[in-house]
Amino acid sequence: MTTLTLQPSGKTFEFEAGANLLQTILAAGEQLVSKCGGVAKCGACHVFVKEGRKGVSKLTPDENAKLDSLVGVGSKSRLACQVTLLGTEPVTVELLGALSGF
Repeated sequence: MTTLTLQPSGKTFEFEAGANLLQTILAAGEQLVSKCGGVAKCGACHVFVKEGRKGVSKLTPDENAKLDSLVGVGSKSRLACQVTLLGTEPVTVELLGALSGF
């Protein structure tokens, strides 16, 4: 097991390798919107992987296509519904603005 840190709350907790990032965030009691049921269609679960990018799964074509259609996307952007936490290193994720409930 390794750790996931959420920003801006600073909350850190352990997760099992193979866990889905969106489900892990929600299970930790944090708010993150997902309108499409986790199929990379809405983009509402857009987050930034700030640290530990080697500790998450690679970008899929569907995820990349959706990110290309969003405003405010950067090199650290991911859709939480599409990310698998590999458990190889600690990961820090920034939850974004109104979509995260902050």
